[in-house]
Formats: sequence, C-alpha cells, structure tokens
Amino acid sequence: MAADTPVDILQKVLENEILQSTKVVEEHLDAEIQKLDQMDEDELERLKQRRLEALKKSQQQKQEWLSKGHGEYREIPSERDFFQEVKESKNVVCHFYRDTTFRCQIMDKHLTVLAKKHIETKFLKLNAEKSPFLCERLRIKVIPTLALIKDGKTQDYVVGFTDLGNTDDFTTETLEWRLGCADVINYSGNLMDPPFQSQKKYGTSFTKLDKKTIRGKIYDSDSDDD
Repeated sequence: MAADTPVDILQKVLENEILQSTKVVEEHLDAEIQKLDQMDEDELERLKQRRLEALKKSQQQKQEWLSKGHGEYREIPSERDFFQEVKESKNVVCHFYRDTTFRCQIMDKHLTVLAKKHIETKFLKLNAEKSPFLCERLRIKVIPTLALIKDGKTQDYVVGFTDLGNTDDFTTETLEWRLGCADVINYSGNLMDPPFQSQKKYGTSFTKLDKKTIRGKIYDSDSDDD
C-alpha cells in the first residue's frame, strides 16, 4: 500500500479539525437545548422578559444616537460646532477636508456608507481651510485626515491613504477595519485579518497621535510637496 503523500496528510488533518469543530458546536447546541428543556414556565417567562428589556434598551440607545446626529455623514459649519458635537458623543470620526482635494471626495463616499452602518459613531466633516485653530491644535498637516475621537479626546488619525493601502481604490471594508483598529466603531470582523489582499504590500504602520503641535502649511495627501 502506497504511503500517504504530504497533500493527503494535510487533507486528513484538515478533515479532522473540521470534524472536531463540528462536534464542539453540536455539543454546545445540545447543552443549550437541554437547558431550555429543563426550564419551567416561570424561568422561561423571566428569560423572555430579560430579552425584551435588552431589546427595548437597544432601541432606546439607537434613538438617542439618532437624535444626536448619528446615522448620517454630515458637514459641520464651524470649529465651535466641532466642540459641541464631540462633547455629546462617545465616538466621533471627523474628516478634515478641502474642496479642491480629489481624495477627499473618495473619503466622503466611504464615510457616507459607514455612517449608516455604524450608528454608534458620529461621522462628521469639517473644511480645513475654515478651521485653522483646530488644524493647528490637532496637528492636521495632510488632507484628507480623519481625527478619531473617543470620550472627547483625539486618540488616533488616519492621514491620507497611507493606512488604507496607499491607493485611491481602497475598499469601504478597509477603512472600516482601520476604524475598528482604533476602537472608534463596533467592528465585528477580525482585526488580525485585514481585508486587503497583501499585508506585506500595503503595510500596517498607523499614524499615531503626537502631543507636539506642528505649525505650517497643510498639504494634499497626493501632493509631491514634502
């Protein structure tokens, strides 16, 4: 009888792992079913009430977010509005943009989608040319830049498209993953498994917040200026 080839061995190992995983899931389901079977009517009613309360609480939280402007990607007119918006929401993504920068339009497209999907986070945009104080305070040097804010404090930045593959063709999922890495949205995917094809090609070097304020000109992310 011929010996198994490496491919055959690998296939058997994979099949065994799949069987083991299936067995674990089945055992968990059996345990849950048995637990339900052993409940009396009072216990089932209490379980039902807890679930209804959790659902009600979730709906109330959703309505509160919507009342504060979550669920849509919108522009705020001034720096003063920025401070008020940030104050009333736990998680905020603010896009500092410029009308003449094409990449800002690309960012707008993706943020519009994510704002509707992640209503737990407020998504804003602010014209960098009309907010010099904030740009200096938050060290905004490149356009577009996303300021990622938690509990009123800027925790991280997405500067240009560097963290998104250095390409104009990055996907909404890539930006979603990047925001998830900053814990500014409730990300359901695997943060250790980026959605882009080649991690080596695109890199995972993020732009972190520096306490030092840098004065100077604001550059487009696709500019050749240093």
